[in-house]
Amino acid sequence: MPLDIPDTPLADRVEAWNRALEGADPAEVVRFAMTAPEIGRMAAVSSFGADSIALLHMIARAGPGLPILFLDTGMLFPETLAYQRAVAAHLGLMDVRVIQPDRLELFKRDPDGVLHVMDPDACCRLRKVEPLEKALRGFDAWITGRKRFQGGRRATLQLFEIENGRVKVNPLAHWSPDEVQGYIGAHALPRHPLAGKSLPSLGCLPCTSEVAAGEDARAGRWRGREKDECGIHFVDGKVVRGGAAGPDRQGAVE
Repeated sequence: MPLDIPDTPLADRVEAWNRALEGADPAEVVRFAMTAPEIGRMAAVSSFGADSIALLHMIARAGPGLPILFLDTGMLFPETLAYQRAVAAHLGLMDVRVIQPDRLELFKRDPDGVLHVMDPDACCRLRKVEPLEKALRGFDAWITGRKRFQGGRRATLQLFEIENGRVKVNPLAHWSPDEVQGYIGAHALPRHPLAGKSLPSLGCLPCTSEVAAGEDARAGRWRGREKDECGIHFVDGKVVRGGAAGPDRQGAVE
């Protein structure tokens, strides 16, 4: 099936891309997403977390000038901030944009820096969802590093989705932890200083804890709460199940 199908509705194109590229090498998915004119203006969003460098390396090979949006919530591990700078330099990424919460909104809504304790959803909206939505204005699509093995709402993740009118690309969706780590090792890529079996998913420092053997990769995020996503992968703040969908049911399968 040809991938260049610009005259069909976006939902149909996304469905066709998923059928055609399911199981493809992630680097091939990255190259397609970055060069297909019908996808439009593209950015990538990266946490520069435990295994982010695998996808960032693929992006750097395909086009180091792609805008990379990095959310600095003001509560990240210091090691993550240092790693972000080191990785950007190592890979030659030319357009890393550090996105931060609005200072006035922080003062109004979280003056004491304890909102994450009282209402973690509100904290994520303030420090992640709202800044990212603003940063994504002007982009038609974005690349993420989400994977099915991370569990939870990601277990049925597809390569391509539509979320809030944008194409969302998940090149590593079908890769296993061993494949991700194998890629990092094969290319001798620098690892996050906190990466390891006990911290496989790194978010904000106060909301990240160690993961025990047998737990899924994101079990240490917001432990003890009925929460496993920050909200940046939801549609209008809500979970919408299913694959690619039309305007009335935009697919976010996180």
